[in-house]
Parts: sequence; structure tokens; C-alpha cells
Amino acid sequence: MKKYLYLVLGFQACVVFGSTKALKTTAELTHWKQTGRYVEVERLCKAFTKKFPQNVDCISFGKTPEGRQMRALVVADSKKGLLSFYAKKKKRPVVFVQGGIHAGEIDGKDAGFWLIREILENEANPKTVKALKEVTLVFVPVFNVDGHERFGKHNRPNQVGPEEMGWRTTAQNYNLNRDYMKVDSPEMKAMIQLLNQWDPLIGLDLHVTDGAKFQHDVSIIMEPLFYGLKETREMALEIKEMVLNGLKTEGHLPLGFYPSFLKEDEPSSGFDLGVAPPRYSQGYLGVRNRVGMLVETHSWKDYATRVKAARNVVENTLLIIAEKGKQWRKQIEILDGQVSSQVGQEMGLAFKNSEKKKEEISFLGYHYQREDSAVSGTTKITYFSNQPEVWKVPLYTEVIPEISERIPEGYIVPKSFQSIVIPKLQAHGIQFREIEDQVGIKEVEIFRADSFKFAEKSFEGHQGLKVTGEWKKEKVTINPGDLFVSTRQPKAFLIFHLFEPKGPDSLLAWGFFNSRFEQKEYMENYVTESVAKEMLTNPEIKKVFEEKLKQSEFEESPEKRLEFFYRLHPSWDQTLGLYPVYRVQEKLK
Repeated sequence: MKKYLYLVLGFQACVVFGSTKALKTTAELTHWKQTGRYVEVERLCKAFTKKFPQNVDCISFGKTPEGRQMRALVVADSKKGLLSFYAKKKKRPVVFVQGGIHAGEIDGKDAGFWLIREILENEANPKTVKALKEVTLVFVPVFNVDGHERFGKHNRPNQVGPEEMGWRTTAQNYNLNRDYMKVDSPEMKAMIQLLNQWDPLIGLDLHVTDGAKFQHDVSIIMEPLFYGLKETREMALEIKEMVLNGLKTEGHLPLGFYPSFLKEDEPSSGFDLGVAPPRYSQGYLGVRNRVGMLVETHSWKDYATRVKAARNVVENTLLIIAEKGKQWRKQIEILDGQVSSQVGQEMGLAFKNSEKKKEEISFLGYHYQREDSAVSGTTKITYFSNQPEVWKVPLYTEVIPEISERIPEGYIVPKSFQSIVIPKLQAHGIQFREIEDQVGIKEVEIFRADSFKFAEKSFEGHQGLKVTGEWKKEKVTINPGDLFVSTRQPKAFLIFHLFEPKGPDSLLAWGFFNSRFEQKEYMENYVTESVAKEMLTNPEIKKVFEEKLKQSEFEESPEKRLEFFYRLHPSWDQTLGLYPVYRVQEKLK
């Protein structure tokens, strides 16, 4: 019996590992009904390397909180072990493809393995096979590995297949696609290091969208299109148009914008173009002066349809970069040296749509019905996916800055806050230096908040902070060991977003400096009453106080009335609301 069992197991191992099936995923072998567990990623990563040692390296670039290896495949027409050297030696453009950042949206993992297998086994388009002579592909099958192993049938109720899939967030409950700027999670620290190492010309982040039911099967969203260097924007737009055209010729119904209604569950409200803040993958690559592409297959399509769409997006991108990537790579290297030309220029930190420019589009939807709901007590929407319709809806196309600032020469970080800032700068690969000669009283720009408000609840482990105010010139003492972060480096736009306090993904906005906005010293009310009585003998103070009493919000608040006088007293904490980063508009030697 044991001998028979060994023969059976040996035969199965031969079938799985000794044939072309060794490189096929569970998804392919089950006709796109299932997706494999992470052990399959480990197996395939090594199997591809073993069968194609001239083309594939299987690398580990980090460990998850639960101790799992984070794997990537480096694929090129090169020699094993020399892929990194060859990519840099030949100045090859790198295409970075990331699957499973939200591990329930796992199309990208199976799409990437499928495409790589077809390329290496000469089953793909001959042009795609030749693309590896011009391009290095770095493929991360699953970014959120721990979330991938939180397997379940009901993890994605708004999605058709596979039968089981992973979970959206990590074992520490981080949403990795909100972590690119703050770099809280171990996974993101490893990912940013990988991006620093390979410096891709373009990065693709493969997702599955939630939302309404409609006929379109995939959408791509590009950054940067509305900020940054003109040449990088033109590159992103050209790639977008070429990928969309390629998908159309292959029978897909692609979109060039994120298909989320302006008003939830109201298709007639239409759509808009926007700018992804750098907490998201495509926005992060955009502020690094690279091209980022968010790929969203549509959750209500079956798994086979979605994986094919994701595969074809990657293939089209490889073909485009194989054709034009070397030229663009040289251009990017030149542009990195020109980023400093933006110093002193206005740049958007947050964006919004204007209502001035819109166009009517024909959107391929389904018949729907809106009616009162006895469950929620509001309006519900029902889609009839057996009744295709063409919706004539508006697409708002003008994007304008909502918050903007001038890019300065750089930022100074006092020693007292370097323990917060330095790890972030190091994670992003940003250059900085300690100030040695520029010591003493110097005129810089400081930001003292006119008002500030903490978020009412925690988000991604942080209590966010919003501030109003303006930078103003003031003399401060610069001490030996204070940091200077110059914007005259390739990552200038990234630095700008990290340090500008009103930016939505600044260190301040994420709450890293909240202690500076917490009042720690007080004056007893009876003492303030006595101080106020004395101050009101001053005609100017009395006049200002009486004017403020005309405001009902002030007049009806005992706290605000007493605080008015406390703020005028020498004991008031002058550092409260003072942003602990200085801005300089002139070069520091």
C-alpha cells in the first residue's frame, strides 16, 4: 500500500513539477475559478528561475509582520544573477508591476504569472517576447502577503470570483495603498526600498474596483497629468492613450478615468478627472517624477475576464516601453537634473474640478432603478445587468489646484524633531545634511497656524490634523546639527509634499507633529479674570475685545473670551501651533 502511495505521489509530482503545468497557476488549472495560496507564489518564483535561469531571478525584498517572505520576479533577457547589473549597465527602462496590494483584489498576481509564462515559453505575441531584450520587468505578485493568507469566500462581497481570496488590509490592519508617504508598515518600508533600488520608469498597481454595475471591464488612471514637469506629463498621457487604444483593439471596453460617480448611486451625476494624492501608488510615483498607472478591473466581471484585462494592460505597457522606453529613460535622467528649475515656482498640493469644462460621454451602463428603501430609509439603486444601456453623462475634465505653494530652496528641521523626520527621509531615499556653518540667528520662513483642527477619529493609525495659515519671515536660531533638506535634487516634488503643512499627505497632515498643537500649560480662570481686568485699561485692547464681542461665536463662549487675554499674556506658549520645520527661499552654503 505504501509503495503504491509513493508511486502515485511520485507521478503527481512529475505531472506538476516536470511538465509545463509546473509554471501554471491554480487559476489557469481551474479555468479561473480559484486562485492559489501564497505557497504557490514561492513555488512559481523558484520554478521560473530554475527553468529560465537566463531570464528570471526570484528575489526576497522583505519580511511581513507574520514572518513571510515578500517575493519579486525580475525578468529580462540577461544572465542569472546579473539582472540588476545589466538593467543599470544598459540603462534599460524598468517596468514595475505590483499585484495584491489589496489581497482580495488578486487579479494582478495571476495575470502577471500568466503573461510571464507565455512570454518565456514563446506563446505570447512575438513582439512581446522580444520586449524583454529592451525592458526589465520587476513583478511583485502579492504586496500584502499576510492579507493574502487571510483567505475566505466572503472577503469581497462586491466581486465575482475567485471562489476564495485574501483580505484588503495587512496583519497590522494597514491599508498599504494609503501608506506610501507616511511609510508606517514593514511592508511599505520594504517596497519603497525596492523602488529606490530599481527606479522604474513606470509602475503599474493592479486592483479591482468596487462600485456600480456597468459594461466597461477595465480602467487606467495615470499620474502625473496635471502637475510636475511638462515632459513627464506628456509621457504619462502618451502611455495612457496607447494602452487604451491597444485594449480597444483587443476587444476590451476600457476607461481612462476612475469610474466613481460624483454622487453616490446617481449615475446621471457623471464622472470627473482628478489627481491622486501621493498616499496612493500612482500619486507617489508621480511626485517622484516617474509615471504611475492605477489599473482597475471591474469587480462585476468574472475572474477570467478580469485577469485577461489585467494581463493585457501589462502586455501593452511592455510593448510601449520596449519601443520608446530607452528614449524616455534618457529623457527622465535629464529631467531629474532639471527638477531644480521648479524651485520658486507654484505647484499644486491638492486639486479639485472646476465646473467650467465638461463633455457629454457615452458610458456603457445597464438599466437601473432608484426607489425608496424600507431597509435603509433612503434611496436604493437596482441594476439590471441583462438590459445594457448607453448613459449620456457628463465628464468634468478641468482639474485646478485647490491648495498650492511655491517650492522653496529647502527646509530646516530642528534637532528636537529629527527622530520623527530622519527615518522618513531615509525610507524615501531623500538626501539631507546636517548644518554646520549656517549657525546663529537667521531669517527664515515659519508657519504658525491661524487655526488647526484634529480629525474626529483615527485613520490608518493616525489622528490627522488640518491647519490654516501662511508662511511668514521671522528670525530664528539655527543650531549646529539642525537638518537641511534641499529641494535641488530629483525627489524635490516628494520633499515638497512631505513638508508643506497644508498638503493632504504631509507629515503634519498625518499627525506626526500633533504634540506641537496640543496645549500643555494653562492659566486658571480666576487668574485670567484678574489679568483681563488690568488689560482692559488699555484702550487698544479694550477696542479689539469689544469688536470681537460682536461675533456671537466669541460672545457666547467663556473659553474664547478668557483665551483672548491669556494669549496676550507673556506666559502664553509661543510654540503652540508653530510648525517645527522652517522654510528657506535662498541657498544655504
